[in-house]
Amino acid sequence: MAENWQTDRIGSALRDENPTVLRRLDAGFAVIGDVQFLPGYSVLLADDPTVERLSDLPKGRRQAFLSDMDDLGEAVERACRRLDPAFRRVNLEILGNTDAFLHAHVWPRFDWEPADLVSKPVWLYPHGNWHDNRFALGPQHDALRETISEELDRLRL
Repeated sequence: MAENWQTDRIGSALRDENPTVLRRLDAGFAVIGDVQFLPGYSVLLADDPTVERLSDLPKGRRQAFLSDMDDLGEAVERACRRLDPAFRRVNLEILGNTDAFLHAHVWPRFDWEPADLVSKPVWLYPHGNWHDNRFALGPQHDALRETISEELDRLRL
């Protein structure tokens, strides 16, 4: 197994060594986020580590990636709605400013978020949220992982 799957997220997913993978999709991997300060945060990783941006993909693969992003977004929405009555919506983002490989963020949003942040981009949350062990992905998220995976399976029948 790779020493640190986090330094090679796509390669480790291709080798079946990435523990965050929920499902293999048509053009990528649905993974649950390393941090869960917004429970259900997930990411779609393109299945080619050399692809840096959406426009690097041929049209058919680009459409497949966007379709996978749509499926993951809907699966997170359904799972979060089922598990938390304060669920509001899902935000989808393709950024790429930090990691130079194609990926899409799926952020669930909730009514219980702080009033000064609930209507703002997730990136305005305090920096500590990204590194606080209270929010680290762990066994306490197994039911959430399973629910998102079940919803992905339902959508892809």
